[in-house]
Amino acid sequence: MLEKLLEEFTQLREQTMMELFHDREAKKKKVVGIYCTYCPEELILAAGAIPVGLCGTREETISAAEQVLPRNLCPLIKSSYGFAITGKCPFFYFSDLIIGETTCDGKKKMFEIMSSLKPVHVMQLPHLREADAAFELWIAEIRRLGARLEVALGVKISDTAIWEAVGIIDRERKMVKAICDLNQQDPPPLSGLDLINITWSKGFSSDRREVLRRLTQIYETLEGGNYTHRKPGPRLLLTGCPVGMGSEKVIRLTEEQGGHVVAMENCTGYKRLELQVDTSTSDPYEALARKYYNIPCSCMSPNTYRLELLERMINDFNVDGVIDLTWQACHTYNVEAFAVGRMVKQKGLPYLHLESDYSSGDLGNLQVRIEALLELIGA
Repeated sequence: MLEKLLEEFTQLREQTMMELFHDREAKKKKVVGIYCTYCPEELILAAGAIPVGLCGTREETISAAEQVLPRNLCPLIKSSYGFAITGKCPFFYFSDLIIGETTCDGKKKMFEIMSSLKPVHVMQLPHLREADAAFELWIAEIRRLGARLEVALGVKISDTAIWEAVGIIDRERKMVKAICDLNQQDPPPLSGLDLINITWSKGFSSDRREVLRRLTQIYETLEGGNYTHRKPGPRLLLTGCPVGMGSEKVIRLTEEQGGHVVAMENCTGYKRLELQVDTSTSDPYEALARKYYNIPCSCMSPNTYRLELLERMINDFNVDGVIDLTWQACHTYNVEAFAVGRMVKQKGLPYLHLESDYSSGDLGNLQVRIEALLELIGA
């Protein structure tokens, strides 16, 4: 039963592509492409549009992107741009508006180039966590996004529609968190590949209520014990840069060698799951701003919430070791690895920092290092 439900999640992307094709032909739906967790999907839903994830997680288009972008740039940026220019991403083709953000300089400059392909709106993300002026700027950016959506999509976004969308997204994320939390069991009911399938694939659905229904089915199946129980093994937490289907090699290598990736703190994992909108706030734009401002991305300074979240996850998931994955040229996560490693070691746990790209050229090296980590845990 569980295998069937997970396979249905895997098929969400293809199903949505077909749905979008027919909706576009009938002029029923607008599509908004997004690249980052800082983009408030609630505003897109409130505008009556479909938010779809465009962040590149595969190597196949990087060579095309390198005709324009530097070779030593982050693979996530190159993959994202490559899918846009090669036409291999149907969701980019369907998008009426692209929403970018300034989480890093590489993405900011890439969006400048991308604007020649599609209308692009870039959210200016403040990077000083504790400055009042920074938060005021972020509220203004959320309002500016709402205004751009209204113009681009030819709609009027009401407060009522925003609050309704808030309820949809918050319920969805609560259910995803509940599913992830079931991996606190030993052995965990879900593999790391199962987790990435769920958390990554849900961003490709045109019907968020249907996603919630499927998530609820998965949760009830797992809670009822209706799955194939796995053998105990070393319990690993994965943190660092975003991981998606196509860039999951560290997860795959870890589990092929008997480890269990029981939790992931990165953008496609646990990072924003416990953040909910404060519905007691009268202004929905301010409420959205407060929620998204608290995402513990390494672009923020100071980024204390990430360390607090990691420490709680280490305890809650009874972790035996931590793998910190940094994609090539992602300087903020690379620098922040020092603080993460120090915290993990202070808790008496093994810590492995890996720097890689989307290629398969370093699989042998990664396997040896992950193998050594698992042996250290088992010693």
